[in-house]
Amino acid sequence: MEKEAKQRKPLNANRFLTFYLENEIYGVNIFDVKEIIAMMKTTAVPKTPSYIKGVMNLRGNIIPVVDMRLKFDMSEKEPEMYTAIVIINIEGKNIGFIVDKVEEVVNVDEGSLSDPPEFGSTIDTRFIRKMARYKENVIMILDLMALFGNDELTMVQTLNKTINSEVSQ
Repeated sequence: MEKEAKQRKPLNANRFLTFYLENEIYGVNIFDVKEIIAMMKTTAVPKTPSYIKGVMNLRGNIIPVVDMRLKFDMSEKEPEMYTAIVIINIEGKNIGFIVDKVEEVVNVDEGSLSDPPEFGSTIDTRFIRKMARYKENVIMILDLMALFGNDELTMVQTLNKTINSEVSQ
């Protein structure tokens, strides 16, 4: 019985926060989500990729903000009523994701998860960890480490240090 309990997955293992970009639903593991906030002003940082909208000051913490539409090569869109920033923790670093609309937290049965389809070498699906069937929808579960490689995480960390040292002076 004790051995069986140790082998069970944590209660939240297949819980995902879902959000929309255009008409597509994406999900991230709820363990990686720190909070969800309304869209707020960001300060642009020179010489960063176009998908990095800048940084924001959230209760004294400077957090880089990524426009997920631009990260996924979608067209840029002005924030609307439901536009939100999802604060995600990746490898101990907080990053804000601008999304069109946060949907809900869903519990997905293990049997409803599958590997992403193979599209050949022309379409990059490395950032999709799993595909989840939920109600009538298919949710693309993101692999945050694949989406933001080590180089990008290092850039974000450097950006954080630079901004924070300038603020404290």
